[in-house]
Amino acid sequence: MFLAEQLLIPESLLKPLRSVPGFDEAAFLAAHQQVPVTSVRLHPLKGNAFRDEADDVVAWCSQGRYLPVRPVFTLDPAFHGGAYYVQEASSMFLDYLIRQLVPERNNLRVLDLCAAPGGKSTLLASLLEKDSLLVSNEVIRSRASILEENMARWGYMNAWVTSDDPAVLGKLSGYFDIIVVDAPCSGSGLFRKDPAALDEWSEANVELCCQRQKRIIADVWPSLKKGGIMVYATCSYSPEENEQILKWLAVTFSAENAGVDVPREWGITTVTLQEGQPAGYRFSPDKARGEGFFIAAVRKTTDTAVAKPAKFRHKEAHQAQERISNLLTGDAFTCIPTDGDAFSAMHTAHVPDYYLLKNSLYFRRAGLPAGHFAGNDWLPSHDLALSVDLAEHVPAIPVDRDTALRFLRKEDPGLSPLAKGWYRIVYEGIGLGWVKSLGNRYNNYLPKYWRIRMQAP
Repeated sequence: MFLAEQLLIPESLLKPLRSVPGFDEAAFLAAHQQVPVTSVRLHPLKGNAFRDEADDVVAWCSQGRYLPVRPVFTLDPAFHGGAYYVQEASSMFLDYLIRQLVPERNNLRVLDLCAAPGGKSTLLASLLEKDSLLVSNEVIRSRASILEENMARWGYMNAWVTSDDPAVLGKLSGYFDIIVVDAPCSGSGLFRKDPAALDEWSEANVELCCQRQKRIIADVWPSLKKGGIMVYATCSYSPEENEQILKWLAVTFSAENAGVDVPREWGITTVTLQEGQPAGYRFSPDKARGEGFFIAAVRKTTDTAVAKPAKFRHKEAHQAQERISNLLTGDAFTCIPTDGDAFSAMHTAHVPDYYLLKNSLYFRRAGLPAGHFAGNDWLPSHDLALSVDLAEHVPAIPVDRDTALRFLRKEDPGLSPLAKGWYRIVYEGIGLGWVKSLGNRYNNYLPKYWRIRMQAP
């Protein structure tokens, strides 16, 4: 299927690509007249959405699926419950890269530096064990809100959200085992998905992005521990933003290659620089089934002082801990007072991390926001309804698609009367939010900013 309007790729973009090994200009231009593919990545613990598409799995990510047509995701309750994330297939290569480089993913500290809207962060959260900690950061506050919502949908207690400049995070000397930098870029790899990006592309913008990418890396580099891995990625074709950044990393920081072997049949081009320097992986729609993308991994070789956990006195929140204990599985978590009268639950192993990080970082989310007291009543948070740690015995009301959509529009879902109390609305086994039964009616506790306004066609 062809695009409605022909994409005219700038000559100034094509010229440097002609020197990239394996570049086929005719095939590249033809591919950019094709409609982009639609892909999603499934949550490993939530529901069965798209799992029957098993014959169309993304080769480098076992949870990735190509869809034959693009559905209206807004009208799918499973999407709102975090059963899957709509993600471009090429960028799912991060899954393969991390699995190959870090087969044991226990007790790690991981940073997704430029994390919004959350594709790579939700992927990382699915890969890490419970005793590992993921910090998802987005410096632009409006985009951080979107990131926070998507991480709430994904539902992991050990996935925290911050909103800080890379230089602030760089002060956490030697703290992180893995840092992912999905750098702001000129966006040429997404021309098929967003033809309007063509109007914003220019050689000057490529140079501006290149300088910004170097600044971001230089600012955060001190927080990577010796032997740690930095993953660098862009959705740009330009060598200035890709291979040349790797060369700069090798020269400036003595970064070593942390590459992996890639099956030839995947259509991914491995670009090797000088011997001993990092290698990168290029995705082009004429070769791999996805959009334009570049990713590489380097290893830090230089010594770095390691930030030590701060001394702290944890104030016990016994009453909140007791309430939360009745709602979550297991007991290896600690209740932490957060903003105002709210409380969060976090893995006990991460409490020292919290007191270390909160001295310098602006938290949007630390641990699992669990709720707050209103008199003697406990008001559960929306995040709790979406959490993979919520206990199975918590009262739930299974609903069909139409009822789920009424709930997600903050309309009266039309539920039958039940005993007074809190109930989780569940669609195909996936939590969507809370209602409180008053006996003769229900209050819908879906947050106003989560409400969907689209009506079914």
